[in-house]
Amino acid sequence: MSVMYLILPLALIVVFVAVAGFVWAARKGQFDDLDTPAMRALHDDVSEKKTGEKRPTE
Repeated sequence: MSVMYLILPLALIVVFVAVAGFVWAARKGQFDDLDTPAMRALHDDVSEKKTGEKRPTE
């Protein structure tokens, strides 16, 4: 039973840190555009094929 006095506060701290991290990321805009980064990998870069030069990455 004495383990509960250690586990419960630690679990609450972990949950608080996870929720705080999610709220911080949501406010900073990390979840604003979920489709574009995944679709970017599927499209060929036309300028690279024509000139043979690579475009600088963003």
